[in-house]
Amino acid sequence: MALSRSARLGTARPSPTTTLKRRATRGSSVLTAAVSFLVIAAAPAPTPGAPGIEDPYFLNLGNGGFDALHYDLDVAYAPDTGRLEGRTTLTARATQNLSSLDLDLQRLDVSGVEVDGRRAEFTRTGDELVITPRHALARGRTFRVTVTYGGIPQPLGGPIVFGSKYGWMKTPDGVFVACEPNAASTWFPSSDHPADKATYDIRIKAPTGLTGVSNGRLVSTYDRGGSTYTHWRESRPMATYLATATIGKFDVRTGRTPGGIPVYVAIDPVLKNGNSVDVYAVTAAATDYWSQVFGPYPFEETGAIVDDMPEAGFSLEVQSKPAYSAVRNETTIVHELAHQWFGDSVSVARWKDIWLNEGFATYAQWLWAEHQGTRSAHDSFRAAYDARPADSSFWQIEVADPQRDTMFASAVYQRGAMTLQMLRERIGDRAFFRLLPAWTRLHRYGNADTADFIRLAERVSGQQLDDLFQTWLFTTGKPVL
Repeated sequence: MALSRSARLGTARPSPTTTLKRRATRGSSVLTAAVSFLVIAAAPAPTPGAPGIEDPYFLNLGNGGFDALHYDLDVAYAPDTGRLEGRTTLTARATQNLSSLDLDLQRLDVSGVEVDGRRAEFTRTGDELVITPRHALARGRTFRVTVTYGGIPQPLGGPIVFGSKYGWMKTPDGVFVACEPNAASTWFPSSDHPADKATYDIRIKAPTGLTGVSNGRLVSTYDRGGSTYTHWRESRPMATYLATATIGKFDVRTGRTPGGIPVYVAIDPVLKNGNSVDVYAVTAAATDYWSQVFGPYPFEETGAIVDDMPEAGFSLEVQSKPAYSAVRNETTIVHELAHQWFGDSVSVARWKDIWLNEGFATYAQWLWAEHQGTRSAHDSFRAAYDARPADSSFWQIEVADPQRDTMFASAVYQRGAMTLQMLRERIGDRAFFRLLPAWTRLHRYGNADTADFIRLAERVSGQQLDDLFQTWLFTTGKPVL
């Protein structure tokens, strides 16, 4: 072995400066190691994500421990058997160190789960799908969960939605999908609460001759092997209950509103000739008008899905394309389109705040009549107020917290709208019509609650409004005018 030059010449003594640098480096290394040890020791151990966000109306809806970012939904539906085959990939960010996480999924069978491409263990507990990845997920990490599942989706029932069934509902030629408040998880695994919004890609496979209609804009459509494939993309954050995969025979009309917003209207041909209202024309006109009153339209496309589903007995503000059952009229259309701002873009933080959706959309109906010159909003208020005597059960609903089974009671709609008219008359038109677009701008694509609205109303108006809101939202009984 050859010797180095320094060994041949003898060992050189380091300078004092070099010695100090070496000591400093050794000290820094020791300190860094100590700090790293303390950080590791202080990091909380991985724990399971909560099964719900503890909304008092639906304790196990939504999920703790992560924030949903994007859903890739692939669904194939066979109308003759009613069977759905699905594959959902959720991209999410961990908000804690996760040992396991839950997704909401009702009644469907799961055949496999992967986390970041690797098989993961899973169990079922009621409507909760509990997923345990091979390795814990660190807080702040973005990860992907893929669930393969199938079965025959069942609609939900009970008193909540006017006693009607809702969710995934078979029609003579396909399916009508309208999921408020808790039925999205009847057809795809999700964090099924409006507080956890995400963007979506939705791909629908159906027999050739049927059209799959969903949220956002149409990316592609093609036929292959006896099936029609459609791919929709919703690039704006969306609550789960607003997602749809409605399938059937539809006559489709596309275009733009006079203001330039793309329009996509799909109407079941069974209903087309019997329509007493031009859905396309009203949709275009109302979208443009609300854009002036409520602020810029929040989504890429507006439109409608009109299906032959009289059993539903309701319509729903599906994001970008409200879904209408067989019963519909102009005032219903303007109501559902107002929801694109109040409910879809600005969503409730908890379901007890539902008046922020329904009261505002009902008030929009009064504004539309005022705009059309048929009746002032004040006269609509007096008609609703005078129609119900003081001993009516209508006045016994606390609008700010109507309870789960009566969250869609008429008082939430009508008394909610009355509250807004009382506010308008208190603060004046100038402040009121600054408040509405300020609200939709401040909470665009997010969530808000009643307290947020009261604070903003007081800030915009410069008035103290506790008495007004206490009387109309938080107190039962018929208020004295």
